[in-house]
Amino acid sequence: MPKHILFVCKSCRLTTPEKQDKGQSDGTKLLNKLLALHQDWSRQSELEIQAVGCLWTCSHPCAVALSSPNKPTYLFTNLPPLETADALIQFGEHYLDSNDGDVPWKQFPEVLQSAEIAKIPSP
Repeated sequence: MPKHILFVCKSCRLTTPEKQDKGQSDGTKLLNKLLALHQDWSRQSELEIQAVGCLWTCSHPCAVALSSPNKPTYLFTNLPPLETADALIQFGEHYLDSNDGDVPWKQFPEVLQSAEIAKIPSP
């Protein structure tokens, strides 16, 4: 079975450097929420959640990318960090269930429909 990975930018911040608090970044908050949900998810062995230092979408935080060999990669940006973890797990289920990685728009959780999304074809 191909390896599915959800990459989460742990450095994403929604506020400007001058207004940042000294606590966790928004990306780290999203990552921690995803990891907590993933721990109790029945399909955790099929999807790895991996923190990355930066996805280079700094003007559009928070960002995650869902990728697997022979499937398109989905890049989500402008995610509200505290409201999207459940939706990303739900989207991950649709992605896992799809043989070719195509997820119809009507299956995107509503909160993800307001994010900026890129679908990058597999090589």
